[in-house]
Amino acid sequence: MEMDTETRKRRIYRVTFAGFAVNCLLAAGKLAAGLLGRSGAMVADAVHSFSDLATDVVVVAFARVSAKPKDEGHDYGHGKFETLAAILVGLALVAVGGGILAEGVQAIRRVVHGGELARPGGIALAAAAVSIVVKEWLYRYTVRAGRTLRSPSVVANAWHHRSDALSSLGTLAGIGCAYFLGPAWRIADPIAALLVAVFIFKIAFDQIRAGLDELLERSLPADMEQEILRIVTADPAVRQPHNLRTRRIGAAIAVEVHIRVDGEMSVRRAHALTVDIERRLRARFGAETMIAIHVEDAKG
Repeated sequence: MEMDTETRKRRIYRVTFAGFAVNCLLAAGKLAAGLLGRSGAMVADAVHSFSDLATDVVVVAFARVSAKPKDEGHDYGHGKFETLAAILVGLALVAVGGGILAEGVQAIRRVVHGGELARPGGIALAAAAVSIVVKEWLYRYTVRAGRTLRSPSVVANAWHHRSDALSSLGTLAGIGCAYFLGPAWRIADPIAALLVAVFIFKIAFDQIRAGLDELLERSLPADMEQEILRIVTADPAVRQPHNLRTRRIGAAIAVEVHIRVDGEMSVRRAHALTVDIERRLRARFGAETMIAIHVEDAKG
């Protein structure tokens, strides 16, 4: 059963506020562990977690806007504000990855020029392990909700959580080498950070590309369009569907299609036919699916 716009907005708020609360506690704990454990990698990881707080705020703010119904200036509603939020989350990921990359390069240069990285404390190692478990759980919780709600901004935020888990994984590997294997291995910390930064960049660019595709009116994938045509032609009275146009608007999709029917068909019957097509499309793709069907004479 499809949920209404208000219910969807409340569920987006709930999952995002849960992530916000967890991030607050986790970021504060990692910052304390990094300072007490003399670990620059853990401090950087804490900064990454603090960036999640900012993206949580972005998601909540844009969910409120995107939930507004259509008005005089927005005939198709406000769904693309949510797409914009997903792009902003992706840009935040780029900034986070850039910060981690710069910090790692600086640490490696310090070692190359004869410097020595400090041995981190055990508290930093433990904090990294806890962060991986908590953030992976938060990713799975958030991405499941985002896919259920068909919310691109919530899914993007889930990947931000996973990027934090991967950052902590690299931090754990680097701190572990520095802690257990001695000074010669302490360079593993910034090297791991560079690898994590590359992965974060990939996630960010994927999010940004998907958002830009939507803003630039990219058509739905070919398999979805074929499924739409199968639904449209399920009634044998419908002939030769053509001029199919599709796009995504936030969590909803828009479908425009021309169909041909027997020219002797009554207006009432043709109208009932299009209403039935709309019902089947909304049953498959959601109650908020926007549909425009143009009926033509099959002999015209």
